[in-house]
Amino acid sequence: MADNTKIARRDFIMTSAAGVAAVGLGTLGAPALGSVLGANDRIRFAVIGVGGMGTGHVHQLTEMSKDPKLNIKLTAVCDVFDNRTERAKDICGGEGYRDFRRLIEKAQVDAVVIATPDHWHAPISLACLEAGIDVYCQKPMTLRWEEARDVYHCVERTKRVFQVGAQGCSDDVWWQAQKQIQAGALGKLVWSQTGAFRNIPGGDWNYGLDFSADPTKNLDWDMWLGSAPKRPFELDRYCNFRKFWDYSGGLATDLLYHSLSHMIIALGPQFPTRVVASGCNCAAFDREVPDNFHVLVDYPPEGNAPKSYKPGPQVERARNGDQTVEVARYRLGGAAGHTMAMHATGANEQGLPELIRGEEATMYFEGPGIVIRPERPYADKRKETQVASEPRSDHMVNFINSIRGLEKPHLDALTGYKTQVAIDLGVLSYREQKAKLFDPVKQEVIE
Repeated sequence: MADNTKIARRDFIMTSAAGVAAVGLGTLGAPALGSVLGANDRIRFAVIGVGGMGTGHVHQLTEMSKDPKLNIKLTAVCDVFDNRTERAKDICGGEGYRDFRRLIEKAQVDAVVIATPDHWHAPISLACLEAGIDVYCQKPMTLRWEEARDVYHCVERTKRVFQVGAQGCSDDVWWQAQKQIQAGALGKLVWSQTGAFRNIPGGDWNYGLDFSADPTKNLDWDMWLGSAPKRPFELDRYCNFRKFWDYSGGLATDLLYHSLSHMIIALGPQFPTRVVASGCNCAAFDREVPDNFHVLVDYPPEGNAPKSYKPGPQVERARNGDQTVEVARYRLGGAAGHTMAMHATGANEQGLPELIRGEEATMYFEGPGIVIRPERPYADKRKETQVASEPRSDHMVNFINSIRGLEKPHLDALTGYKTQVAIDLGVLSYREQKAKLFDPVKQEVIE
């Protein structure tokens, strides 16, 4: 690794240590002058956050390190809980750290996998990007939509590789769907549906309590809290953090981010214009987040229509006039657009199929491919069509290939950001009990 990269990392750590939990990390320090690694360069990985998901990545990368074609090595792991760090070290044989800042400073890695609680995704991503390290960040991209915006801008400025860890986005079916929609296979888009459904007796995310965790001996509780409100150590919050708003968005950030991210690839990534959410607790009452959650996301007409679609005067005014005023007008007035319906529960497994409805045909995801069936009024114009999936790199291999400049990330920073806006506005809509409006041009919430 070049000496200037080492210096940039050291300078960044020195300037950002006091404010590492702040979203503004992206403005501190100087970015390292990183470069694309070639096929013969070994990629040195680290995993930050080695709980359940992180330990899974430790096993994954350790196994992948045995493949000479991939030419990678997991060399470092990090967690604020020493017991987890030691377990991960035993698996991979790498170095262990309690503080991720020390890992960035000393471990000399090329890429990291971030699998911490959601509220740490943005600060760690920003710190690594600024230090010239490529990032694979588990979903959600961040906890708050503004943080996703900051990470996206940091990726653009530093020119590093960033992949959001929603693995389903590497299923080729979504990319085939995108091609069909852009070619006009459905006509004008109308509305789509997706969701996540499971039944966990006793409540989702009750993973159990690790009574060996002791903030006076082997756990840095203040570091774990980071930018979250300060409070005394609570084992339930630490072990089952997804039940609490300070560290998670519940069903929205844990499950619906998966669902929306691959659907938004199929539809063509966009920012939402209006998000409305509702829900409740039906079976689990030991948490702040709901176990029953439903969201409607409105998207603007621009970009949703097939290439052959010719917008009418109303849409033209939205494009050519004062965009902030016009976007609000056609959104509230019900003009051309597209709506995504998302549903999730942790208390019932009977879900609904993923569908994309167009005016002239509907897209079904059946088996390994797509089936497009015409709507009755258009049966004489369209025929039922089947589209098979094609081979595509899995999510981690895609990230590795992107580092080498061979591919582009399947869930890159901009798509992840657009997904995060809809997800977080859904959380805010539920918590504030009101619709959330968003200006896709200015990229800001309309109050």
